[in-house]
Amino acid sequence: MVPERGPGTFRTARAAERPTAGKTTYRVEVERGLPFDVDEVGSFVEATLADDRSWAAKHALSRVDGESDLRIVIASPATADSLCAPLDTGGRLSCRNGSDVVINGWRWQYGADSYGGQLESYRRYVVNHETGHALGYGHVGCPARGELAPVMLQQTKGLGGCVANPWPARVDLVGH
Repeated sequence: MVPERGPGTFRTARAAERPTAGKTTYRVEVERGLPFDVDEVGSFVEATLADDRSWAAKHALSRVDGESDLRIVIASPATADSLCAPLDTGGRLSCRNGSDVVINGWRWQYGADSYGGQLESYRRYVVNHETGHALGYGHVGCPARGELAPVMLQQTKGLGGCVANPWPARVDLVGH
């Protein structure tokens, strides 16, 4: 069970890489008191972002455990709200705020209705979506009923006629 409020302190996942010139670095953290193993989360995030279907197709990303360009965190709902402020995440949404990619721990545990119980796919989606914001991508709509949803569609809130999709699509990459 995910507590609504955590202590606001984090554990950092161990990483093998050292910062590499030309790569956007990120570290993965999990708020203390959440029921997620920090190194398992780190490995999952890294596998997602390193996948050829992810942003790796266009952006060089590297997971580190020290100073980094981005900080990807799994946080309790109250801490996520605090880290996302002034954006109102209502205790259930995730966000990108500055260099912080904040994933709501409640969503990490339970996913979203739009993913119909496919928790692993939802987790890949939310990592790609919020990291996409950190890479400069904005929200997009569903291009047509029945098509794969762009990862930058707010799929947590609904699909707008599209089909759930955790990976960046051509429409996500246009203009960058």
